[in-house]
Parts: sequence; structure tokens; C-alpha cells
Amino acid sequence: MSEPSAPIPATELERIPRLVERVQAGFASGRTRPLAWRSEQLARVAALARENKDALIGALQRDFGKPAIEALLTDVSIVAAEADLARKALPRWTKPERVATPASQRPGRSRLVREPVGTVLVIAPWNYPVQLLLTPLVGALAAGNCAVLKPSELTPHTSALLADLVPRYLDPECVALVEGGVPETTALLAERFDHIFYTGGPAVAHKVMEAAAKHLTPVTLELGGKSPCIVDQTANLAVAARRIAWGKFLNAGQTCIAPDYVLVDERREEELLGKLAAAVREFYGAEPKRSPDYARIVNRRHFERLARYLKDGEVAFGGEIDPEARYIAPTALRRVRPDTDVMREEIFGPILPVLPVRDLDQALAFVNGREKPLALYLFSEDGGAKQRVQEETSSGGLCLNHVIWQVANPNLPFGGVGPSGMGAYHGRHGFETFSHRKAVVEKPTRFDPKFGYPPYGRIKAALMRRLIG
Repeated sequence: MSEPSAPIPATELERIPRLVERVQAGFASGRTRPLAWRSEQLARVAALARENKDALIGALQRDFGKPAIEALLTDVSIVAAEADLARKALPRWTKPERVATPASQRPGRSRLVREPVGTVLVIAPWNYPVQLLLTPLVGALAAGNCAVLKPSELTPHTSALLADLVPRYLDPECVALVEGGVPETTALLAERFDHIFYTGGPAVAHKVMEAAAKHLTPVTLELGGKSPCIVDQTANLAVAARRIAWGKFLNAGQTCIAPDYVLVDERREEELLGKLAAAVREFYGAEPKRSPDYARIVNRRHFERLARYLKDGEVAFGGEIDPEARYIAPTALRRVRPDTDVMREEIFGPILPVLPVRDLDQALAFVNGREKPLALYLFSEDGGAKQRVQEETSSGGLCLNHVIWQVANPNLPFGGVGPSGMGAYHGRHGFETFSHRKAVVEKPTRFDPKFGYPPYGRIKAALMRRLIG
């Protein structure tokens, strides 16, 4: 399980401008543009993840007790798979894209050429500190950019390990890593970047956007919010309960797309709660605290915040806590009022409010009366209900009859909408995020009719009006 909090490793503040300048110079040199360089760097990202998986898993376990198999499947292996996909697809992604040229503009040819944006800053969170730092990097490198990486200070063992590995595997003239907390992040945001990619909470996102606005720097924000899960009268409750429990209590609930609360048809509330409790016993045993497959809360501050939520409803199952171990049992709350803190704030922990609703209409009204979520889940065997949820709600992603899996397909974009984020990545979508699509028109010189030049005159003007409609 997790060790007591380690000292926060930090990069000297005076070094940060020099590190950024070095990486910017690496981009200006042009070394990142050839596909050979990009392919090699992507291969090295994959090698970093594969060759050091045991060390990375160990660091994650020391930081917050992340179970080994969870660390491998949801954090480390995703990086290698993403890098492999980008490396294989790179020639196709970077090929100039022919587009049609209107008849009025012929002769000529038009195309889109994707070019790197420059030097990017990637600021990662603590809950999946390997994946959420290195997967955006894959997109940045595939697009031919340089990057400065900022891992979370809340996972100091993982941060220190990545600080050691990144310069050993990746081109140090083009990729740098800065460790630390608020002072170091603030110093980085004072520098000028060509794109900022931030994953985390809305409070810091405001500061990121404020800093980016000073240089008109584009940003990608991967945030979170309260992702609802609707369970209607037709749902297969045995399957729904297992899948909801898995997605909610994965990483002890510290997942931005975990089901945040459940809206269940009131006729099936009791049955769902019973099956959720049974799923928890099946997954983690009668005492989840002893399970090697159940994580811990990342630090004491987050533990205390989560412990307060337990007072916002009646505990249906779970509810046990251990401050010294930063342990909170997989918990469901019932009889929760919508105006309590647990329903106003993103939970980001192993506490699941279950609220009864009369029908799908009430569930949709509840969801649409709140901020647009990063993820939305529906369990139903009714095709009409699925269609309604798809058409009548807005969310970053939608998963029907399961949870989490919408993020696992690299062919789908992952990102939020409104307060849950802006922009998207994964697979080609990450490559596009860090690319500028440059419009190129090429005209021949063999034929240069005077028709398009002044003086226009009455006849020429009339012909031009007819031509352009």
C-alpha cells in the first residue's frame, strides 16, 4: 500500500526559463520535423513505458497504493499502445490532404498541410500520472513538436522516476521535464508556449487560461465534473451493478470519468443497491481494506474532503474510514438531497450517491439542469431511451450499458464540452490537437488570363458577377 507522503521534488526556479529556451531552440533548429525523428521518439516513449513498467508500477503503489494490475492496465500500458499506434499511422496522418478547388478558382490545386505548432506545455494530474503526462506527449511528438512536461507534485515517487527516465529516453534538446508544485507551475505559465495542454480541475484551469491569454496561446483543457449514470426500468441490473461498481471504485474513485452519481428508476432502487453491494463484495471481499486490488486516497487533504461527504446522505453500504491509511471503503449513499456538497462538487473518490427518479424524463431534466459532464452513462435495454439520451443531452462522451470504455478506443476523441473541458486527444485526435492545418493553394504560371485583373469595366464586371453568383 501507499507510503507516507514523500518530499516534493522540485526544479530550481531559476533553471525553468533556461529549460524552456533550450527546448524552443530545439524546435527552431528544425530537428523535430522529419518523420524519422518523430518515429524514433515515439518508439522511445513506448520503450520507456515497457522497459520500466515494474518501476513505474512500484512508484504508483508507493504514491497512493494503486493496485499493480490497475497501474499496468490503466496507466502504463496505455502509453506504449498509444505510441505504437501513432508511429504506425504517422505517414498517413502527415500526408498532405487534397481538397477540391472551385471551378471559379481554376486552374489550381488546393491542399491541407499539417505542420507542428511549436513548443507545447503539458501539465498532468496525479490520478493517472503516467498516462496523463505521456499520452498527450505522444500526440505532440507525432505532430513534430517540442515539449515541456510538468508531472503532479502529489505523486512524488512517480514524478521523480519520470524525471530520471524522460531525459534518458527522449531527445533532451526537445523534451524537458519540470518537477514541483505551484511555484514551478506558475513559473512555467509565465513563459511563452505555442500550446498548453492541461488536465485537472477547473480552479487551476482558470489560471491556465489567464496565463495563456497574455500570449494568445491556444489551450486544451481536460477537466471533469459530475458524470451522471442513468439506470432505467428496463436495465439488466446484475450487469449494470457490476459495471458501475467497477468503474466507480477503480482507483478508489479517483477517475475523472467515473460515474459520479446514479439516477435510478425508483421502482428499482432497492434492487440496484443490493446488487452494487454484492458486486463490491465480489470484487474486494468482505473487508476491502485488505484487498490488494483497492487503492488509497492520494493525500490527507483529499481524504478529509471525501470523509465530509459521508454526512450528506444515508450510508447504504460501506462508509468505513481509516485516516492513517487514507482508506475510505467503497460506499453508496441514499436519501441524498440535490443541494448537498456531495451533489454540487465533483466527488473524485469512492462514494456513490444513488438518487431515485420517477422516469427517464425526470432523469434527463436533472442532468440537463446541471453543467455539461465529461461523461454520461445509461443502462437500458430500451432503444428509444438510448436514442433520447444521445439526442437530448450534451456530454464529452457517452457510453451505453457500460462505463469508462468510451475513453479506451483511440479512434474516438476524448475531451469535454463546456465546463468539462475544451479540445480533445487520443490517437489521430491528439496529433490534430498539436498540428496546424495550413491551407496551401498552388497556381500554374503557364496560363495567366487578364480577366481577373483591373480595369474591370462594365462587360468584365457583369461576367464576373455571373461567374461568382
